Amino acid sequence: MAEELHVLFGAGQVGQLLARILMGRGKRVRIAKRSAVGVPKGAELLVGDAADLDFCVEAARGASTVYHSMNPPYYARVWAELIPRYIENLIAAAGRNGARLVVLDNVYMLGRPQGRPLDEDTPPNPCSRKGEIRARAAERLWEAHRRGEVRATAGRASDFYGPGGTLTHLGDQFWRPVIAGKRGRVLVDPDAIHTYHYIPDVAVGLATLGMAEDDAYGRPWMLPCAPAETMRALAARFSRHLGREIHLARMPRILLKVAALLVPFLREIDEMMYQWEEQFVINDARFRARFKQQPGDVEQAAADTVAWAKIHYASAGH
Repeated sequence: MAEELHVLFGAGQVGQLLARILMGRGKRVRIAKRSAVGVPKGAELLVGDAADLDFCVEAARGASTVYHSMNPPYYARVWAELIPRYIENLIAAAGRNGARLVVLDNVYMLGRPQGRPLDEDTPPNPCSRKGEIRARAAERLWEAHRRGEVRATAGRASDFYGPGGTLTHLGDQFWRPVIAGKRGRVLVDPDAIHTYHYIPDVAVGLATLGMAEDDAYGRPWMLPCAPAETMRALAARFSRHLGREIHLARMPRILLKVAALLVPFLREIDEMMYQWEEQFVINDARFRARFKQQPGDVEQAAADTVAWAKIHYASAGH
């Protein structure tokens, strides 16, 4: 019997790990992306652009499951162009090949928690440009499932941290100075209660959805996560495994707003700051109950993150 083929569009901080997990479970893996960078050993590679429908259809040929873990550069104008195109192309590619589609998504489309944990029943209520774009893409996905164009599901996660997470709030701007013995720079309120998703938990969750029964499709799932906590508590856990205390240096909100007038990327960050203005809690109980899957041990997660950061940020190039 031929190995079951799983096709991944994107091989970034989540996709690379997802590919390794799937191969470890005996699946044949093909990665479709614009370059060979980040492709794990043992995975097939097809180079191309997911904005090209023909490329997507060809890349998904023979697949049982297609995964969408791409994320365009963090600018609303780029998202407005590429996110709808990606979702349309992958719906078509998976559908034409008889494959199921698993989408990695965030929770931007849900907007402000308004005093309640966010779960699968929270209705879309975006309060940002990027949230509006994500909401439209999500609705298109569920519409395609309802119409029988594709069998689809989505795994949703809040802010990432962990090995490979260079483009996160606990990524380059945090770890580069920490490893150099300085304060970790943060843009958000380090004392706000917030759900942080550990990258390996996200990858394992997507693999679980990719191999789930069909009745798990047609709806989103909150991926498994540790209980919400402050970034300061998370940094204290890192400190224990680093062997010295990590002090935090937060950019004041007023300074962020002023800087955002001059730096386009900071404007993109500023519109998402509402997520740290009240408790921002993800409820993953439904995923845990259905799939009997728990997030990884938080101490081991901290230890593995520190071990990765020491290696990754020790070289002169980082």
